[in-house]
Amino acid sequence: MTPENGKEKKDFDAEAAGMKRYRNGEIWEFEDDMGVSDGDGTGVLLGLDGGTTSTVCICMPMIPFSHSQLQSLPILARAVAGCSNHNSVGEIAARETIEQVMADALSKCGSKRSLVQAVCLAVSGVNHPTDQQRILGWLRDIFPSHVRLYVRNDAVAALASGTMGKLHGCVLIAGTGSIAYGFTEDGKEARAAGAGPVLGDWGSGYGIAAQALTAVVRAHDGRGPSTMLTSSILQTLGLSSAEELIGWTYADPSWARIAALVPVVVTCAEAGDEVANKILLDSVQELASSVKAVVERLGLCGQDGKSAFPLVMVGGVLEANRRRWDIGKEVMNCISKYFSGVIPIRPKVEPAVGAAWLAWNFLMKECHKG
Repeated sequence: MTPENGKEKKDFDAEAAGMKRYRNGEIWEFEDDMGVSDGDGTGVLLGLDGGTTSTVCICMPMIPFSHSQLQSLPILARAVAGCSNHNSVGEIAARETIEQVMADALSKCGSKRSLVQAVCLAVSGVNHPTDQQRILGWLRDIFPSHVRLYVRNDAVAALASGTMGKLHGCVLIAGTGSIAYGFTEDGKEARAAGAGPVLGDWGSGYGIAAQALTAVVRAHDGRGPSTMLTSSILQTLGLSSAEELIGWTYADPSWARIAALVPVVVTCAEAGDEVANKILLDSVQELASSVKAVVERLGLCGQDGKSAFPLVMVGGVLEANRRRWDIGKEVMNCISKYFSGVIPIRPKVEPAVGAAWLAWNFLMKECHKG
């Protein structure tokens, strides 16, 4: 039967292109206004880094490059949206955020889904194969059947951003949340932490700030020592008493909102506050222990514990260096005591670019197998 109205025609065209009918079709309406036909455009790759704070999508051209030239691959478009961790905002909201940011990236560079060759989604909250399969299921509804789809945890993209898309070594992320993730050259993988604030992202921005808020309440109750954190946090938040802090916290207990208080903790520690200083020292130990657990489980350090391996370090907590308190530096000093062969890497590109590089590498491997 011939489609009679605009909506039915769009559904008909989508199915003809290998896509199922999808309820968020309006997100892709920009494709209807594009004059370029599928055969006239350059194939593209999509790399997406989705976290608790923000979601970034990068679009790159699918050009035949050697791996050594991968860093020369230009960025055609970059789009940003909010949280896409389904544990934070729910399944439906996470899906809509991811779909919208991919559509925005393609729209910005004048491309469309039929020109996409591969997509790599690296999203926080992807902790089990069932998570991967669930996301792959609805991605297949969105993209034509020829598109190669890859779904990983966001830590994998962060690792790839420091290793040019190669999955080898360990990555430590310490931003709103924290996780250590590692791969051996033969594909074995392991992780530590990354279980969210309730189950222990200690050392993360949320973990540091939550301990600081707890310290303020304990000091107010008389259950803990007095601390400069009380006046500093109350002033930062525009509150007049510790009692008001309870209402502020539970009015919107989002992870990123709490984690934004980390600079206050660092400032107090630099000013000599013992409570703040201990919170940061504990966070350093927690982050270092996460890396240690991954490295030892995978044997990245070799039998003698001295073999070289890359450690990619990503996240606002590790970059919050101050005159006296440099958390990232302290974590590295701690890890170096365990593993003399560790090679610290501070990526020059963002994780979303690492995700796009992963898409390229995954696609090349499949082509070589074929």
